[in-house]
Amino acid sequence: MSQSNHKVTKKHVDVILNFVDQSGGLRVQVSAVGRVSILQEADGKVFSFESDDISEVLTRSDSDNRPFVQINFQNTKKVLLTETLVGFKPKEILGLDMSRIPKVVTTPDLVSVYEAIEESLGSESSNHEVEILKKVYLAILDGGDSVGFDLRFEKKWLTRLLASRTTASA
Repeated sequence: MSQSNHKVTKKHVDVILNFVDQSGGLRVQVSAVGRVSILQEADGKVFSFESDDISEVLTRSDSDNRPFVQINFQNTKKVLLTETLVGFKPKEILGLDMSRIPKVVTTPDLVSVYEAIEESLGSESSNHEVEILKKVYLAILDGGDSVGFDLRFEKKWLTRLLASRTTASA
């Protein structure tokens, strides 16, 4: 890496570190080789990336004038750091109307959607509603996975839930 690229990367990482240090719900670690890991205290999930993969870091404010940081990566992916969470774009899923879900989601949204699926399975909800909720869950899961969250455990949730439904109805 050239000296100027190293300075730009360090500047980007410094902006991220300063924001996280002032946040109420995020913690950060940077390894000696430049791997950045951001822990969300809300759910214990860790978002990790290589500092060399950053293309741009922007400081912004939302409509309520709360600060956040947008990190753009060289692979065109982006995340938003808020005071407590890392936001990301859900992945497009065939058959899911993406205009009906938020443009930015977080890993705690997985729990909310999972609970909605569980509730729908236990009620008289239609299979169509359950299918839509499954697609929303997968959109969030795939979006989080693609930006760098380790969501192996959450991938198993849906499989277990649907398996228990099959067992219960048999």
